[in-house]
Amino acid sequence: MRYAGAAFLLVYAIRSIRSAFAGGNALQAEAHATTSLRASLLTCLALTWLNPHVYLDTVVLLGSISTRYAGWEPAFALGAITASFVFFFSLGYGARLLAPLFAKPVAWRILDGLIALVMASIGVSLLR
Repeated sequence: MRYAGAAFLLVYAIRSIRSAFAGGNALQAEAHATTSLRASLLTCLALTWLNPHVYLDTVVLLGSISTRYAGWEPAFALGAITASFVFFFSLGYGARLLAPLFAKPVAWRILDGLIALVMASIGVSLLR
């Protein structure tokens, strides 16, 4: 699994570095895009309950870490819930604030380059 994970990350890094050099990406958000409340709620529910990371991160990762803190389960749960809320709240508002920046193709090239560096470093660390 280690080698498969490393291979995946290194291929991902190669794709990101290609994208960084090719460029041409830019965020083009619609200024007046409207969506119904029903469509928004259904999208939110689908992203929540159909996302495998919900189960991997919450059940497997947090569940296994929480066993180290016997007797502190309520505090651990409150901390996990608070961290999740702060993360997703920041992600939503951060995306809104960064939208003008990512309307420029150079920002995407820099982001792709950073992603390539991170993926390659994790992939190489798995091989060591």
